[in-house]
Amino acid sequence: MADKTFLAFDCGATSGRGILARFSGGAFSMEEVYRFPSEIIHKDGRMYWDADAMYGHLVSCLKQLGSQGVHLDSIGIDTWGVDFGCVGKDGALAGQPRCYRDLYTTGIPEEVFGLIPREQLYARTGIQIMNFNTIFQLYAQTRSGDPSLQSAECILFMPDLLSYLLTGGKVCEYTDASTSGMMDQVSRQFNKELLRELGIRDDVLLPIVQPGTVVGELKPELADLTGLGPVKVIAVAGHDTASAIAAVPAADEHFAYLSSGTWSLMGIEVNAPIINGQSSAMNFTNEGGIEGTTRFLKNITGMWLLEQCRKEWKAAGKDYSYAELQDMALSEAAFAGRINPDDPCFAAPHSMTAAITEKIGRASDAQIVSCIYHSLAARYKEVLGMLRRFAPFSIDKLHIIGGGSANALLNQWTADALGIPVLAGPTEATAIGNIMIQAKAAGLVADRWEMRRLVASTFPLKTYNPVISSVVEKSNN
Repeated sequence: MADKTFLAFDCGATSGRGILARFSGGAFSMEEVYRFPSEIIHKDGRMYWDADAMYGHLVSCLKQLGSQGVHLDSIGIDTWGVDFGCVGKDGALAGQPRCYRDLYTTGIPEEVFGLIPREQLYARTGIQIMNFNTIFQLYAQTRSGDPSLQSAECILFMPDLLSYLLTGGKVCEYTDASTSGMMDQVSRQFNKELLRELGIRDDVLLPIVQPGTVVGELKPELADLTGLGPVKVIAVAGHDTASAIAAVPAADEHFAYLSSGTWSLMGIEVNAPIINGQSSAMNFTNEGGIEGTTRFLKNITGMWLLEQCRKEWKAAGKDYSYAELQDMALSEAAFAGRINPDDPCFAAPHSMTAAITEKIGRASDAQIVSCIYHSLAARYKEVLGMLRRFAPFSIDKLHIIGGGSANALLNQWTADALGIPVLAGPTEATAIGNIMIQAKAAGLVADRWEMRRLVASTFPLKTYNPVISSVVEKSNN
């Protein structure tokens, strides 16, 4: 394997990072070299992403690496989905991109359903209905006469927009476009007829390209400014979850994945979308994966529940560490209180602890943590049962990736609930997947299975086998 160096920009809705990866002698290493906030502009009651600030941070990272004499073979960018920027005929950004957290799409789905029934929209796109889907944002902007959209030559999703600002090249990458609610799942191109039915301009959409496409090279002025020269920018799996799933260290197709963090995304990787009445009723979504695969998954409320409780406890002077929280849960392992993590009452309560105790009755802090862990494990079991109804293969194991994969107790209780092994790690799956797509584009790996073997050999995984009872396990320690 030739020596190569790649830079992954992993941009989340709260913060972004620059991750440098070096490949040498059949192995690779990673290090975080830059971190920056993802800034939101509040203006006239609206919320926008500060794309100019994000671009500035990307350039600062590149200048830092250039000053250190680092040679880069390519750069890849991943971000969250659905949001986009408008590029005018002069090539300039026509205003800042609207933020999915903006409430300007409230009530818009119901208006759209008056033109295209909900079931028909799902049947044509395979995407779960969420207020902030791109199709609803475009409909809202069209209805309001948004000047940025009116003057746009094209729209670019966030990873493609940042790549454009670096290179001047315009592409529309598959995994991010697939989250828009506008893509035909058969052709894997935008359903322009759907947009015309809603009165949305269809000429602003670019043809969709697959991960691994070269967007272009750093603009000459950036190549000189940073000292890096004409580095290639690769359209990786631009949607961060798609990059994360690309890094699942699975040996074969017989697995489900759980991307675990503030929110949990649980699903399977399939070769074709699964769109029918059952998948619609269960609110499963079909999003693009690498190598033309489909991520058939369900959104689940994840560690949001615990994070909000922890924030309340800290404000009250009880600053529990994550290790302390696990010990607290284990001390109350037999506590019987349970909640449905996806109950709408937990979406944005004034007090998370009050919302939970309203469901389970009076409880100590330790009992609340135990309730959250057991309830998440039970929800994962329920969703796994749903996935098994659709999967064209047996599901023999669950791979947990992301920050939540470091939660040993929850991993064990999940294995106990599911009755199958749980393999935890890596925690940095999104950045790793971004890097692996660059490695594939450079010819270092042949396909996603070779990528996954390399990930498995590089990052230690921990296996949690199901036991009869975690309470029994506790008593034997």
